[in-house]
Amino acid sequence: MAVPKRKTSQARRDKRRANWKLSIPGFVSCPKCGEPIMGHRVCKACGYYNGKEVVKKEA
Repeated sequence: MAVPKRKTSQARRDKRRANWKLSIPGFVSCPKCGEPIMGHRVCKACGYYNGKEVVKKEA
């Protein structure tokens, strides 16, 4: 098996590990009420998804 000839420096090792960042989720505005929601989810404010009422909300 291949074995490293030299020790990997801390800078080289940490540069490789620096790209494991979390990205923020993409928010879109609800076309019905304008509330910011995550894509492909039912709006918690009005209960609509894809132009149809999925969850009954009381005023």
